[in-house]
Amino acid sequence: MKSEFWNFESETDSRKLLQFTEKMTETFPFLTVSTIGKSIMGNEIPVFIFGRGKRHLLYVGAHHGMEWITANLLFRFAFEVCEGYRSHRTVYGTSLPLLYDQYAIHIVPMMNPDGVDYVLHGVEPENPLYQRVIGMNGGSSDFSRWQANARGVDLNHNYDAGFSEYKELESTEKIGCGAPTRYSGNAPESEPEVKSLCNYIRFYSPWNLVLTLHTQGEEIYWNSRGANLPGAEEPARKFAKLCGYRLARPLGLASYGGLSDWCTESLKIRALTVECGRGENPLPITQFPFLYARIREALFTAPRLYG
Repeated sequence: MKSEFWNFESETDSRKLLQFTEKMTETFPFLTVSTIGKSIMGNEIPVFIFGRGKRHLLYVGAHHGMEWITANLLFRFAFEVCEGYRSHRTVYGTSLPLLYDQYAIHIVPMMNPDGVDYVLHGVEPENPLYQRVIGMNGGSSDFSRWQANARGVDLNHNYDAGFSEYKELESTEKIGCGAPTRYSGNAPESEPEVKSLCNYIRFYSPWNLVLTLHTQGEEIYWNSRGANLPGAEEPARKFAKLCGYRLARPLGLASYGGLSDWCTESLKIRALTVECGRGENPLPITQFPFLYARIREALFTAPRLYG
């Protein structure tokens, strides 16, 4: 699924994220391009806003460093929805000009640019956190399985949803400090990436849907620790059917501190966590065409499902 506009089937780091953002800005003047904030290492976290309607949806990718392929999925969707709007197309029964007028789809392709850079390039000795993160990584310079942000906090456990309970589980699992994965931080929203997104969500509230892409498992989580919002199950089932994925409940440590958990429990926003693909993380870029084909219709159809 290559395009003259961009090679969506190549590894994407923080530098390519900014290059893609610049290209989108130049090509589609109707697209609002901004930033939700900066990462620990000062990398911008861009957001694309397609549409001018009053019904808001948020799509977020790459909370975890080694799940960087989810940023590529949202790159492709952002390009297709903009190109389709410019061409006055209807996709899966959705008129993109009408979608633009009635909805605003906010797309944050890469929540964790620092973690993605660690996975793809390792950590250079010039990094001020070098000794610290090398220690967190067991003394290894191989960061290919790093999930956390630049200082070892797992961003998808840093939201204020069952945070104190999770801290007790951390102790049981002997997760007491920064690590490649699972460490939740000193307090909810302690990390600038998470704090920035939470503030962004609060600013644009109310939301029709908050959708988070992860890998892997071909599962979709639609509730949080048994908290079911009225009217949330039916569109979630329809979304899952479009992907060919199954609805599931997160278990154990995965049940706490995530973006979907916080949206569901604290803000009463319908939220989905989509675990794309199957295999062992990080999924290889060769899976990209298959991954995108599975979720493409659902991404385009979600505004109607959650409208």
